[in-house]
Amino acid sequence: MRMNQISKYLLGLLGLGLALQLSAQPYPNKPINLVVPQAAGGTNDIVARLIAPALGEAIGTSIVVENRPGAGGNIGTQSVARSAKDGYTLLLTINSAQAINPALYKNPGFDPINDFVPLYYIGATPYVLVSPPGSSYKTLADVISAAKKKPGELSYASAGNGTISHLLGAMLNTSAGVDMQHIPYKGVAPAINDVLGGQVPLAFASLPSALNYIKTGKLQAIAISSAKRSSAAPEIPTIAETYPDCVGEVWVAMFAPIGVNADVVKKAQQAMDKVMARADVREKLIAQGLDLNPVPPAKLGTLLKEELAKWVKIVKASGAQLD
Repeated sequence: MRMNQISKYLLGLLGLGLALQLSAQPYPNKPINLVVPQAAGGTNDIVARLIAPALGEAIGTSIVVENRPGAGGNIGTQSVARSAKDGYTLLLTINSAQAINPALYKNPGFDPINDFVPLYYIGATPYVLVSPPGSSYKTLADVISAAKKKPGELSYASAGNGTISHLLGAMLNTSAGVDMQHIPYKGVAPAINDVLGGQVPLAFASLPSALNYIKTGKLQAIAISSAKRSSAAPEIPTIAETYPDCVGEVWVAMFAPIGVNADVVKKAQQAMDKVMARADVREKLIAQGLDLNPVPPAKLGTLLKEELAKWVKIVKASGAQLD
């Protein structure tokens, strides 16, 4: 055996030894990527950045929040489904991506049930119909009255085609017998910006993404989409008070790609238990408008299946379809 061959052989053994040593180290031994499949400023991005420091402390490594937006959440979700099954890439997503996109897209690029392990349900929050300060649209009655007087002329912004903020507008159209026009944006932040700037009169936005604007008087809150009023903003009436069948919330949950070791899943869940037991974390999440009623991991899978069945009907009725 030549000298250079021996050197290559020894280097190979050294590399193998290092790899085995690293793999033998307890999880986690390097930073964890927490993928948010939407742009910055949305509900799950806000939640991810609130919990990341506490999760890092609980699990024993740094948590890197990584926004991978595109195709309504499909790009980031698909990237996690195809990632290494080692627990170092996790998904923090919302039901609009995980439960609506499979009905909205012919091929979203992932299977919400068979490509993921449900890790942790964090909470749910309603959407809020907002208008700019000084707008004549102060109440839901104002909106519906204007929509009936000028069919097809009143418009509302959403975070994108097929998102809950889009479908809530379609549901309200059906419930109230009106025809508001939908204007899709690439995320909630640009939608809100155009309402603030007066380019569009109304928008459906998740409560966490809009609450600060509402509290500082930069947006008017008209009504929220939950079945009951939010504890974070009890003064805002619900759409359901007028139209009981018009209800829809966004929930935030964590998933791992299928195939991740059961011990890794357990460690992640135990770490999240510690995070969600912290009063400071809970207070911050509640202040953002989240309802923190727990859903066990096994029931998160059931919830996802129920949501898939629910939203496929609503998507079909709305006529929304994306390639």
